[in-house]
Amino acid sequence: MRANRLVSLVLLLRQRGRLSAATLARELEVSTRTVLRDIEALSAAGVPVYAERGRYGGFALLPGFQTQLTGLNNDEALALLVAGSRRGAQVFGLGSALASAMLKVVDALPESHRDTAAGVAERLLIDPETDLLSRRTVTEEVPDTIVAEVRRAVLAGHKLRIHYEATGQVPQWRTVDPIGLVTVREQGYLLATRSGADRTYRLSRVLAAEELPEPAQRADRVDLDRAWQERSAQFRTGGDHVTVLVRVDPARREDLVSTALAVRSEQADPDGRLRLEVTFQDPRHAEWALWQLGTDGEALAPQWLRTSLRDRAAAIAACYGTLA
Repeated sequence: MRANRLVSLVLLLRQRGRLSAATLARELEVSTRTVLRDIEALSAAGVPVYAERGRYGGFALLPGFQTQLTGLNNDEALALLVAGSRRGAQVFGLGSALASAMLKVVDALPESHRDTAAGVAERLLIDPETDLLSRRTVTEEVPDTIVAEVRRAVLAGHKLRIHYEATGQVPQWRTVDPIGLVTVREQGYLLATRSGADRTYRLSRVLAAEELPEPAQRADRVDLDRAWQERSAQFRTGGDHVTVLVRVDPARREDLVSTALAVRSEQADPDGRLRLEVTFQDPRHAEWALWQLGTDGEALAPQWLRTSLRDRAAAIAACYGTLA
């Protein structure tokens, strides 16, 4: 951990010039005393870092000092910066490692391109926290210790013991053979097998995890994208899912399909509205989704959904029909 911090400290001084101990402590998320100890360690190792006294003083590197982080051209580094701006690293507990890696990527560029790369964060925004309607993306919080243990088992090919809380069930310990990790809309999932059967676990429901020394029973190679598509198809066709026939204003199509599990069919009606057959998690999910559309959407079938929406609308009308 300290070696990574020392590299990050050098890169910060390389890219931003003279910085105070307080600024370095804030950037590295350590105390100023730790920064001073790190500066001493760098000096002892031969890194030409020096201190400037006074109100505008701080620490800096001697001009011309170069690190050995080379080999990337401008476009390659920009591609890594864009990819690194996605929040999947946060989901998998790699946020601090990503921040350190991005510093190294910028430092690997020729000096003539470094300013351009440093401005990527100002010019490209990937997956912001809210959309144009101010709807926030909900990122599930998973303790780094749990994610790290799961990640180690996945990458090492070892069995994994997890304390898992399935929906509506008492948490239980399970031993699984991990296959891979997937992040979708800021939610992390573990793809695994248990006693040979496919299983998908939501990381936010893992209460504890332990990597075991035994090798996992799994294929040497995996097509994770294909595996995820197959798991998704199984999920959409199982459980208490309901399929609904809906007419919707085209302007509200995305509002509808973004909440549905799947769109089975779609066609345009003569009046310009869209007719979609969509699948929802359960009846309550279907009713909620159609209610959000107001008069911009109409459930054509099944009849129980039309009746439920009508009764809800009648109750609302009765509530507001007479002033107290």
